[in-house]
Amino acid sequence: MPQEGDLPEAEGALWHPSPNFGPRREGALPDMVVLHYTAMQSAEEALERLCSPEHEVSAHYLIGAGGTVWQLVREADRAWHAGQGAWGRVRDVNSRSIGIELDNRGRGSFAVAQMEALERLLAGILARWNIPPERVIGHQDMAPERKQDPGRHFPWPRLARKGLAVWPEGRAAKGRFLDCARAFGYPDSDPGLLLAAFRARFRPMAAGRLCEEDRRVMAELAARFPVDGGTGRG
Repeated sequence: MPQEGDLPEAEGALWHPSPNFGPRREGALPDMVVLHYTAMQSAEEALERLCSPEHEVSAHYLIGAGGTVWQLVREADRAWHAGQGAWGRVRDVNSRSIGIELDNRGRGSFAVAQMEALERLLAGILARWNIPPERVIGHQDMAPERKQDPGRHFPWPRLARKGLAVWPEGRAAKGRFLDCARAFGYPDSDPGLLLAAFRARFRPMAAGRLCEEDRRVMAELAARFPVDGGTGRG
């Protein structure tokens, strides 16, 4: 369990322990990463909230706009960042994930220094826990009916180029949108909100009704990165 004198697991991070954590349930180990934005005025304000017992919320890491990284919860412990939602067969996302909060209000781009720090942090996490890039997701991906972070301004292609996330390559693919969405990992959700979550990540300039390019991209993702190894959901 985290103690005041512990050292951060990520090189260059500052240890700032939060009391808001617990053990991962049923012996689970982290095999996902969930990215968030704070939607607060400053990293310091977010840090205070994430370490406040009365708010009962936390994350493993917080990255400031200037690139400062704070570790709040040990990676082996269960931080309280994801809440209700699902990804493939995973329903208790907190027990299976490492949560990273990014100091961003949700209305603009992410700072270069912040992205560089995130890339270093993600590379270490994925290596330590043997997490594949397709299991780096956004909060909105796993909870499209209630969350919008990290939002349409987040540069997913940049992470994908470094092998830290996934991005469509333009391959030909066909399939029903909702079926392919579930095969990729998206939870059962309102179709309109699911489409909005998908577009915020993979087609941020798209608008209007579901179209053939939405179907093609989702089918490609499902074919290349079937959730849970393509073993189905349950």
